[in-house]
Amino acid sequence: MTDRSSPDPSANAADTALGARIREYRMMRRMSLRALGEAAQASPGFLSQLERGQANSSIGMLRRIAVALGVTVADLFDQDSRPGPRVVRRADRPMLHTAPGSRKLLISQRPLSHLEVYAGEFDPGASTGDDAYTHGDSQEILLVISGAVRVELDGRAHDLDAGDSIEYRSSVPHRVANNHETPAEILWIISPPTPD
Repeated sequence: MTDRSSPDPSANAADTALGARIREYRMMRRMSLRALGEAAQASPGFLSQLERGQANSSIGMLRRIAVALGVTVADLFDQDSRPGPRVVRRADRPMLHTAPGSRKLLISQRPLSHLEVYAGEFDPGASTGDDAYTHGDSQEILLVISGAVRVELDGRAHDLDAGDSIEYRSSVPHRVANNHETPAEILWIISPPTPD
């Protein structure tokens, strides 16, 4: 095994920072050392040493740990992307490609833990597309922030105004359309996050 305990009891700053980030991501996901060890094929003792900066790890092991935590290896080393509170300015929301006249913007930042949140903006006459779609099998809530939209769930239409919401499974075919003459803004809240 290429993972080994560091002979130097005072682990260097890089090892300490890496270990602290692994622990932060693990705690954020409410994972025990045992659960992470099972997912990453590592012993809880080794992971404990790694989190305290008292062990070194191979790239292969770090990849398994990152996958188990739902992050990338780069996330484990990125000091600018700390777990915890993160401010996202409206102008800085990452935009996903959608149908013409609509915009889907990511509010919850990666790595996602328990939920994902998107803002949706629909020009008059715009929609999520001609066809209903599905993604995973998560709980999804759609909340109308402003304007009005029609939500089609498995072929059944629900007209919603500002302040209205609807809850459904993301595995149910769904489509959103703005059939009005004013723009509409919505929020999608999905838990747990659906696979990419």
